[in-house]
Amino acid sequence: MAENNYRPLLIYPTSATVDRTRRGRPPESTLNKPTLQQQINRLSPKFAQLQSAFINIQQTADNTDPEYVLVIEITDNIENFVNAVNKIDGLEWLGEIEIDDIAPDEYFYDTSNQERPLKGRLYFTSTNQTALNNLLSLWDNYQQNPDTSFQHGLNKFRELFACLHDIRKWNIQDRLNETGIIESWQLDLQDEYLAQQPKRFEIELWFRQNSDTRQQNTTQIRELISNLGGSIISETVIEEIAYHALLAELPANQIQTFMTNEQYQNVQLFKCESVMFFRPVGQIVGDIDPQDETEELNNTDFQPTNEQEPIVALFDGMPLSNHQLLSGRLTVDDPDNFEQDYPAINRKHGTAMASLIIHGDLNEQNQPLSRKIYVRPIMKPVQIENNRYAEVISEDYLLIDLIHRAVKRLFDGENQEPAVAPQIKIINLSIGDKNRVFIHSLSPLAKLLDWLSEKYKVVFIVSAGNYEEDIELTQAVNSLNDNDREKLVIQSIYQNSRHHRLLSPAETINSITVGAVHSDNAQIQVLGNRINPFVHILPSTISRLGYGYRKSIKPDIIFSGGRQLYNKPFSDNDNKISISGVITAPGNKTAASNNANATAYTRGTSNATALMSHYASICYDNLQQILQEQTEDLSAYEIPLLKAMLVHSSSWHDIEEHIDNALGDDIDNKQKKNFIRRWAGYGIADIERVINCTAQRATVLGFGSLNDGEAHIFKLPLPPSLSTKTEKRRLTITLAYLSPIAPKTQKYRIAKLWFDTKDKDNPQNTDDFTKENRQECCGGQNGFQFVQNGTVQHEIFEGTNAIPFMDGDSIAIKVNCRKEVGEIEQSIAYGLIVSLEVAENVDIAIYDEIRTRIIPPILVQQNLFE
Repeated sequence: MAENNYRPLLIYPTSATVDRTRRGRPPESTLNKPTLQQQINRLSPKFAQLQSAFINIQQTADNTDPEYVLVIEITDNIENFVNAVNKIDGLEWLGEIEIDDIAPDEYFYDTSNQERPLKGRLYFTSTNQTALNNLLSLWDNYQQNPDTSFQHGLNKFRELFACLHDIRKWNIQDRLNETGIIESWQLDLQDEYLAQQPKRFEIELWFRQNSDTRQQNTTQIRELISNLGGSIISETVIEEIAYHALLAELPANQIQTFMTNEQYQNVQLFKCESVMFFRPVGQIVGDIDPQDETEELNNTDFQPTNEQEPIVALFDGMPLSNHQLLSGRLTVDDPDNFEQDYPAINRKHGTAMASLIIHGDLNEQNQPLSRKIYVRPIMKPVQIENNRYAEVISEDYLLIDLIHRAVKRLFDGENQEPAVAPQIKIINLSIGDKNRVFIHSLSPLAKLLDWLSEKYKVVFIVSAGNYEEDIELTQAVNSLNDNDREKLVIQSIYQNSRHHRLLSPAETINSITVGAVHSDNAQIQVLGNRINPFVHILPSTISRLGYGYRKSIKPDIIFSGGRQLYNKPFSDNDNKISISGVITAPGNKTAASNNANATAYTRGTSNATALMSHYASICYDNLQQILQEQTEDLSAYEIPLLKAMLVHSSSWHDIEEHIDNALGDDIDNKQKKNFIRRWAGYGIADIERVINCTAQRATVLGFGSLNDGEAHIFKLPLPPSLSTKTEKRRLTITLAYLSPIAPKTQKYRIAKLWFDTKDKDNPQNTDDFTKENRQECCGGQNGFQFVQNGTVQHEIFEGTNAIPFMDGDSIAIKVNCRKEVGEIEQSIAYGLIVSLEVAENVDIAIYDEIRTRIIPPILVQQNLFE
């Protein structure tokens, strides 16, 4: 890009502090609830069952004061119910989650649509006999008079009884079903070798505030495991995310006994009241097949990077450090000595991810990063059959403990040693737990990333996960042309979207989650017996779908993950396509693990995530040049601004048009919008658009810190040239921040920040940028609400009206802050990016007109894409 065409980013000099926007009243409830007599008839047997449960516990446990966990399901929202729980001696609040799929029945239903699933919450409390008696006493009083006033602090129970859908004891099915452990054991027993090996697994306990209670629970589990001939390998407690877990091992013969006629239903270990879940350990990232088909490097002039400290950390498999593309560019930190059991040929995933972070996609011949990257191996190769291996989290560790230690080692040090890389700003996690699909409740690993991100002011870039199962179409595959096949593939993914949900920890709220786009710049030499599922640029068939927690936008963005081809069926009647395992083009081109002078092709969300880490490093260096021009220390705003930069250029482009065409008129627009949000997030990122401006596009950065009830107003000067033109114009606004968390609460996010665009003082100036003009992810019914549910709000407005205004008028953007739960102990730093643009061929000097009205503009000295 020529220097005279280079236009740097601008920066807001100040913002005005005002009170935050007050929300209107929530809409009136349309929920039908049972009458008092109906509730008595429904619930009295359930309370009787809870009473009898204590008799069984007392007969089978040595504990003189037995406890169990109550599951309380409601079909409404009761704010601050935790306070009422804490008023009853013996009840301990364990957590809550929000649910949105309660089946309506004759008692509970939406009066506006009786078929619509209901929303509600699950509360979890630990109770002993005394606490249950107190609860039953409240229930008895409620039955006598539902309007009765309970003693101070307990009136929330009156609300509870009115909307109580179910109350029961946490049971063995809860501990085992849908955790993947039964399926994992069943698969192992089908393999002659694995069936004879001891089995390691995670026991996640209910987190108890009292350390003595936690110790008693651990002692109880140790005894139960020992009685079965097993042992406890390690214990992990992380109080900040309410996590307590044990890594356990049992002999193979015990597992075989459990699985015979489902005998595990009668095992005391699985009935243990202190256990929340039993889960498998180890995390398969991808098979490692021999890379027979690679390409020799054409360019051998890859000079090592300079000695700048790394700002990107890669937690992954061990890379091939002496590869020509990686040599001199890695800082490998291996405190657990994983390398000794990591043959070079098996270092596929770490090698590919390191290559993509440093060089980007080799198809594009980008300049490599000027910095080294920090690498912490967290996986090992494990043989799964014959000569086939997979890279997994070692069964010697709990994944959450390994990640926790790895991050603390970066910033705090370990074993009396100082921090090893406290300057790290970006941590790449191209991994996903195939045993933990996100449905309602946040995984402990997602909570860990959220807490660590806010604590250490670092951004995790996390993959959405891959879906690698066959795709079933409604017609025979070989009878379809390319366009018809694309439509049927989209329809299949839509119809089966519940099976494509995100893999943990992709639901994390403070991190940037990345999905894959079905695209790359590779040249396909021979298609062979392979099928390209898509004609157009669309999210990848293997990229998993959101939403995230509480309907937040996840994935945040999608990026090139390579074109994933499928095998052409042999039979003309076959309507299924399966993933092609051929490793030749297309795909993202990376360093190969079996040859230090060769490259190979790979595909998936791991690649897209690594590529985003590559561009995140470029964004960070660009941002530093801007912030270093300031007289004050602005380091507190680096990560919020970096998050905003990664999302700001995102757009759906033609995705909506192609999906709308494929799904047809039988699917309403609301459902289509929801599907695209879940598959594409905010859209395809185009980082160069946020690094540079043009004559027709001005991008301005803002930042600040807010407490509960506060707001800042930023004013974007309106270019006078727009006042008489009807050219299409686009306003893009992105707000990002890191929120502290309350891990035991359903709201979870302590702080909520959001922006509004309507300027009440000059409403005529923003008519193009109000609700009616919202586009893409923030458009459609309630789109503006979805984009406020996470920690990145990204909105695109488009308009064509010629609006008369005076020189000096502006678009007011108001950034608000309020607490959602708990207290905001420190002001919340945020980053704001605003772009106003018209088409490049339109002769309107937007950049120059805005630049002269923002004083003083801060200029970037260098284009980092050159």
